[in-house]
Amino acid sequence: MTPLSTSQPDTSADEAAKGQIRQANEALILIAAERVFAGAGFGGATMAAIAEASGLPKANLHYYFGSKQELYRTLLARILKDWLVPTHGITPEADPRTAIERYIRDKMALSALRPHASKVFANELLHGAPVVKGLLATELRELVRAKAAVIDGWVAAGRMAPVDAVHLFFTIWAATQTYADFDVQVCAVLNRSELSPKDHARATEHVVSLLLRGCGFAV
Repeated sequence: MTPLSTSQPDTSADEAAKGQIRQANEALILIAAERVFAGAGFGGATMAAIAEASGLPKANLHYYFGSKQELYRTLLARILKDWLVPTHGITPEADPRTAIERYIRDKMALSALRPHASKVFANELLHGAPVVKGLLATELRELVRAKAAVIDGWVAAGRMAPVDAVHLFFTIWAATQTYADFDVQVCAVLNRSELSPKDHARATEHVVSLLLRGCGFAV
């Protein structure tokens, strides 16, 4: 007679599969939310429109995020987090020119690849940042202060020209995000229906060259 098994079913594989499905669905929803919030604003966006854009049932959105407000908060936090990642290369031991150029290029790439994200964030700020004001006054402020201190150290060591480090960040943000936030204006002036990869490449080289010269680096 074959003995009965007393082992418990292994649910780890099932849990891992469920986790992967959840991550994939949340990613789809957040990508769709970027497009819908960018086009309609928070007030005009609906969970139904986001569900349609994501290709998922509306019930899935409420299951993962609960409400439009929760989805919007999650999306803004994700955008800010993604924007802060490129600053990680600004460290005391890094080469100043290389680090600043890399940061500018990464920000330009984000504007080209995720213009809707930039527009969502800009719209939030234009309305007084009611949702992200706390993050701006804590995470963003602390990070900018830390990275500005690195740049101040480079200046003090004679490794780059004197600049106002905090305002250098403001300048980089304005120069890079304009190609996402005000693409309609840029397209109108360039006589384009939309910006092409070639247009973005040209803009990137211009912004990089201009800002590096302002920091005292040879181009």
